[in-house]
Amino acid sequence: MRLWMLLIAAMILSCISLFVGAVDIKPTDLFNWDSDKWQIFLISRVPRLLAIILAGAGMSIAGLIMQSLSRNKFVSPTTAGTLDAAKLGIVISMLFFTNVTYMEQIIFAFSFALIGSMLFMQLLKQIKFKDAIFVPLIGIMYGNILSAMTTFLGYESNVLQNVSDFFMGRFTLIISGRYELLYVALPAIILAYLYANKFTVAGMGEDFAKNLGLSYHFVLNIGLIIVAVITTTVVLTVGVIPFLGLIVPNIVSLYLGDHLRKTIPHTIALGVVFLLCCDILSRLLIHPYEIPVNTIVAVIGSAIFLIMLFRGKAYAKS
Repeated sequence: MRLWMLLIAAMILSCISLFVGAVDIKPTDLFNWDSDKWQIFLISRVPRLLAIILAGAGMSIAGLIMQSLSRNKFVSPTTAGTLDAAKLGIVISMLFFTNVTYMEQIIFAFSFALIGSMLFMQLLKQIKFKDAIFVPLIGIMYGNILSAMTTFLGYESNVLQNVSDFFMGRFTLIISGRYELLYVALPAIILAYLYANKFTVAGMGEDFAKNLGLSYHFVLNIGLIIVAVITTTVVLTVGVIPFLGLIVPNIVSLYLGDHLRKTIPHTIALGVVFLLCCDILSRLLIHPYEIPVNTIVAVIGSAIFLIMLFRGKAYAKS
């Protein structure tokens, strides 16, 4: 698949996204600068589109980095406990601070996402039987333990309902002033591109990387920091969007290979296209009501994930 095809698809879907919603807005309505529809367009539709683009690109790149560093095609923030660790950090921040601020949530979510990812990478070192399918299953169990801790703490502190609603992945509440944190993902994506070749070398193994003179642990930490930054911004702004970082890099690698410098632009474009498709579907299926986008992503993503599991080593070979 050509990159220009993905970019054209992204532009077409972006235009559709701007004019789909509970309020019917047509391009001709925008000629009236003082109309309510123009205000809705600026305050809601445009920020929502930007949030979708940033979240889709960010989570796809986070999954690509984790798959490269872990040398496993089935590892992503969803299957490595990163998302669950960020959720746990947010709940703990609510317990420690009576009136928790946004910055405190960011710090806790980032710290827990980073520590959770590091613990998973350390866990991989202890596993001798590193089968392509066995590793992500371990990650899913690890994530379930973190999720269970989050649920328990939320239940004990009587914030379980608020927590569940907070983590529901959706773009319904995105308006101007409530999505700007996602812009933090932009420098993280740029840094990922600058370190792409080093991530590729690190993905060949610690011994191989050190023989080439690469500081393996430094590059590993940079990669995990990028993943933690992106995951934190998306979870705090949009909620949990599962499987996006898992399936998009796999689809790109099928036709382009595993060289990160080449695959990053395709991964960004395909991630945006995929999330735009899911968001548009979420708005159209029961129009004028809306299904949370994480439900659409989970259904489609889990189906593709099962196909990859059944195909097994044909997809997961590093």
